[in-house]
Amino acid sequence: MGERIQIPTQGMQCIGAWLARPAGAPVGGVVIVQEIFGVNAHIRSLVEHYASLGFAAIAPAVFDHVEADVELGYDEPGVERGRALAAAVGFERALEAVVSAAEAIASAGRIAAIGFCWGGTVSFLANTRHGMPAASYYGGRTVPFLGERPKAPLLMHFGERDPIIPPGHVDLHRQALPEAEIHVYPAGHGFNCDQRADHDPASAALAGRRTLDFLHRTLRP
Repeated sequence: MGERIQIPTQGMQCIGAWLARPAGAPVGGVVIVQEIFGVNAHIRSLVEHYASLGFAAIAPAVFDHVEADVELGYDEPGVERGRALAAAVGFERALEAVVSAAEAIASAGRIAAIGFCWGGTVSFLANTRHGMPAASYYGGRTVPFLGERPKAPLLMHFGERDPIIPPGHVDLHRQALPEAEIHVYPAGHGFNCDQRADHDPASAALAGRRTLDFLHRTLRP
């Protein structure tokens, strides 16, 4: 269902993206924002999943800003390299990629961002800085940005056993973002990804239903 395309960004640079369109008229669009592991099989499967649910879906290859075609494993070398690449790209260029991806599917109607881990924080910033409805899955780097105000509906998912995002940080989100819909699951970090040791099918399914309901509430005309 999906295909690799090129999308333009600022400064005349093009980056890759994985795009999938629904069989019929889209009910809206979603930009899937990668983890630190690139647009790998997991992220591509999410793009195709949301297309199967009726959305135009796209995942920009954010790391193409500094290195093309990155796909990393969920192991310590992958984590180390992914963190270095995320730092090299930075949040501003990541947001630039999200905006460019949204423009590529603009004909679908209203567009939301759905981000995971590092991408969860990027999706939060796409909301506060660009007014995109956003669903953030275990965005562990959002705390420094909690002074920014949401400009559109915001949904956040966290795992109560996440070693990267302690309960106190989740509480900070609740205090700073009373308008956001925040859910905590009996799971660890990365619970939505079936390639991770912390994958929790029940939590992933519930978060997925809540995200789908969120999209229908916020993207339908």
